Amino acid sequence: MPRHLWSAPGNVAVGRSGGMSDGSIMRRVIVVAAAAISLAGCASFSTPDYLKPDYYRSAPAPVQVQLESTPPGADARTSLGPGCKTPCSVSVAPPDGVTSFLVNYATPGLEPASVPVRVIRADGGMFSSGTVKVEPNPVFAELRPAGPPPKPPRKPMRPKHKKPKDADTAPAPAGSAFPDPNAAPQR
Repeated sequence: MPRHLWSAPGNVAVGRSGGMSDGSIMRRVIVVAAAAISLAGCASFSTPDYLKPDYYRSAPAPVQVQLESTPPGADARTSLGPGCKTPCSVSVAPPDGVTSFLVNYATPGLEPASVPVRVIRADGGMFSSGTVKVEPNPVFAELRPAGPPPKPPRKPMRPKHKKPKDADTAPAPAGSAFPDPNAAPQR
């Protein structure tokens, strides 16, 4: 009977001892171990999404933010995108990692205003979504009249330098330690 490395079920390779040979068993163990090591290496590259802890959680629902201003009718826009004319309400869904955003108010003839808004997150359970709140809600801004445009700063005044009347003909001051360079030499 020929000696086979692999045999079909029910057929056993028979060696000299009447059973499976020691070499055949050892080869099988080595092949199975090598296959297990290579498959374990493949599994460590990435984790399927369904095994990640946040996979079953749904995204938090958007939050309604009330925007108000004095005087009413200002253009209000959040730094996350949505905007409207006050008084109004916008739906905001802050992405993960965002802890605050700005609401910018603008009206022609009035100075613009910005109001910071804080995002407060409360985690949900394994299969429930978390909640998101914003503070303050309603977001309020008071727009003030724009003053006259600022005047440009004035240049500093330079002191005027007085010219000596005639520096070449002026005599040396009396009692000076330096002789007059234009004077005739003394003998």
